Amino acid sequence: MSETMDVTVCQLDSRDDHRPAGIAALTDHVARTRSDVVVLPEMPFSQWLAAAPVCDPARWRRSVIEHDESIAGLAGLGATTVVASRPTPRRRNEAFVWSATTGAVGVREKYYLPDDEGYWEATWYDRGERRFDSCRVGPARTGVLLCSELWFLEWARHYARSGVELLCVPRATPWQTLDQWLAAGRTAAVCAGAYCVSSNHWVPSGSGIEHGGAGWVISPDGVVLAVTDEKEPFATVEIDLDLARKAKHTYPRYVKE
Repeated sequence: MSETMDVTVCQLDSRDDHRPAGIAALTDHVARTRSDVVVLPEMPFSQWLAAAPVCDPARWRRSVIEHDESIAGLAGLGATTVVASRPTPRRRNEAFVWSATTGAVGVREKYYLPDDEGYWEATWYDRGERRFDSCRVGPARTGVLLCSELWFLEWARHYARSGVELLCVPRATPWQTLDQWLAAGRTAAVCAGAYCVSSNHWVPSGSGIEHGGAGWVISPDGVVLAVTDEKEPFATVEIDLDLARKAKHTYPRYVKE
């Protein structure tokens, strides 16, 4: 009998005055779908810091506190496990996995940092170590790539060799390049032989910060199983972990380095 999990992805309005309503709606969705895993966007519990070209240490410290407070309340979301990232006091962007049993456990820190209009990440915080560790999310061996790291496909291949079934990609990406990001997600899924699941920030077009939403679930062979949009900001898909395990022995995953 196949081993399955229900995975939820989303797009969340990152504006301070809209985020609570989005979290409440996501909580209702999780209660209906009984999701095992919820993937949240990159640093989801405060407004996007790196939109500004100049780092404000006070805003960073406030964001750390906002994330700590929100993570402390994640049991209210209703999911067994949550995957996201958070700002740390050391000024890094840390991927974490939360469960009611363990709380939030750090997995790894973001290594590839853009520095571009609206995404001044290398200005705001330091890169982490060049480590791409895997972790457990329920029964699934899991890898986490934080946003821009998705484009460095050697790490998707690395995660294939690590035997991951689930590749989680918390994002903060703009409207204008959603097609490219979805293409990258499909390619990474094929390279890893894993389900690629991603959530993104979203704000209405013209609101100043051009986050475009489009969370997705993609099969190990690159088939798009679900994509969120403004009308349907949440999506839950049952994934078959055995399918990802078998994918490691098929093309192109079996090809030796």
